[in-house]
Amino acid sequence: MKTAYLILENGTVFTGQAFGAEAETTGEIVFTTAMTGYLETLTDPSYFGQIVLQTFPLIGNYGVIPDDFESAQIRLKAYIVKYPCDLPSNFRSQGGLDSFLKARGIPGLCGIDTRRLTKIIRSAGVMNGKITYHPPTERDREEAVMYSVKHAVAAVSAFDTTETKDGVRRVALMNFGAKKGIGDALISRGCFIKHFAYNAKCGDILGMKPDGIVLSNGPGDPADPSNAGIVETIRSLQKSGIPILGICLGHQLLAIANGYATQKLKFGHRGVNQPVKDTATGRVYITSQNHGYAVVADDGSFVNVNDGTCEGLDYGVSFSVQFHPEAQGGPLDTSFLFDRFVERMDKYAER
Repeated sequence: MKTAYLILENGTVFTGQAFGAEAETTGEIVFTTAMTGYLETLTDPSYFGQIVLQTFPLIGNYGVIPDDFESAQIRLKAYIVKYPCDLPSNFRSQGGLDSFLKARGIPGLCGIDTRRLTKIIRSAGVMNGKITYHPPTERDREEAVMYSVKHAVAAVSAFDTTETKDGVRRVALMNFGAKKGIGDALISRGCFIKHFAYNAKCGDILGMKPDGIVLSNGPGDPADPSNAGIVETIRSLQKSGIPILGICLGHQLLAIANGYATQKLKFGHRGVNQPVKDTATGRVYITSQNHGYAVVADDGSFVNVNDGTCEGLDYGVSFSVQFHPEAQGGPLDTSFLFDRFVERMDKYAER
């Protein structure tokens, strides 16, 4: 393997080996604690612009399985693991991690002390880094410092497509980088889905006469000025009285539309073992999460057990959650929230 380097914006350098595509890149470094679901992680559009670090050391052991992909493309900038598996073993596997990343043009870095890197991020907070194939220079560090994730939603949003031909309930899905699992969860509950791009107009969405509207997950800062148009569209959609379900970024944008603020977390919540508590019942659920921002609220319907941040808001007709109830690659504890959404759509249809 070729020697590769990672330099952080604070000047710390890690030396390891390259795998995947050979391409220097700069990005925001984030870590996920998930022990499984690396294919879902690699294909999650919410990682746009980021260098993803797996804290679990052995990645790739069950190969590449296209049926498990959350989207058709890889949106992250690079992938860091301790030990990439060279010989995957799974009857569903259609290849290995190294060749998969090469084919998609995504560089990988392995063999570094991933535990040390994770502890640096947990202590100092999320920071940028650059992967190079020469001993890093001050110029490389400066490039890392200057990097920022911009216009993220526009880069990953899917344009209007019909998801299904059949379904009792009509759902308009505003696609800010939606995971496939969200659509699958709705389809399994008898929903017809039409995707709308991030810049879709309120009239176009209401024109399909939806029974419900879903605001999907997606990347970037929800308060980025480039999202202002989306927020205005959501405000207009709320006036229709149609039930809205917001997930992850969709939760944050719906909150902003209702007067809440958001904040960047020190190192975010990324993994499949995040505990959240239902504030009405006190019951705790284990959830799948991938976000670096949170809504500032003290009236949440769910809260994160670890740090007390808002994990959900209920507006009566509409509601939203910060975590992923479809949880592909994670626990299905909160999949009942899709049933709750269906119930609210049915109630709306009876009006």
